[in-house]
Amino acid sequence: MNSALKGLTAIFLVGLIWASGLIAFADRVDRSTPAPEPERADGVVTLTGAGSNERIIAGVELLEAGKAKRMLVSGVNREASREDIRTVSKAVRKIYDCCVDLGFTAADTVGNARETAEWADSMRYSSLIVVTADYHMPRAMLELRSTLPHARLQAYPVSTSVINAHYWWRTGRGARLMITEYSKYLAILGREIVRGMGPKDAAASPPATVPSPKG
Repeated sequence: MNSALKGLTAIFLVGLIWASGLIAFADRVDRSTPAPEPERADGVVTLTGAGSNERIIAGVELLEAGKAKRMLVSGVNREASREDIRTVSKAVRKIYDCCVDLGFTAADTVGNARETAEWADSMRYSSLIVVTADYHMPRAMLELRSTLPHARLQAYPVSTSVINAHYWWRTGRGARLMITEYSKYLAILGREIVRGMGPKDAAASPPATVPSPKG
């Protein structure tokens, strides 16, 4: 087998593995909703993005059902007012006014994770229910677990009007979104694998043995 043929074979195999992974990823997203009822946690965090209305409404419903003490909406548009978000959430004003916090600093999923970690730390929360779109949940959980390694996180994915996860391949928009999200997920997964292979914390290493002087 000449080198050109070997190269084509390698490319084909890599493409086949990538495509198989995409199909498995999309199937995982499709089967993630409707999400089972989560256990009670300290807080609910809702990550904004495409299909934010459905996400925020789902988070508020969990809060009103007594599944958590407070809720953070992370990544709110800086131009949105607190009343704008209440209108979108359809929340009972009494609960919204007392127990819903808005985060305006996050601009992406990495920012969501940082904003969530800061909020959870300030509230001294150790367990969270994470609400976001079904297609976004796998990557969001990777980022959140990396930033909050000791917290108990429960995923609560929400299907949105942005994409039909069961028939994602039928439209150009759905295909682009699923492929893009899968590619981002692979990149974050690779990053976490590399981090896990890195040197351990120096504190975890055994102290160096200093030979006693001869006398």
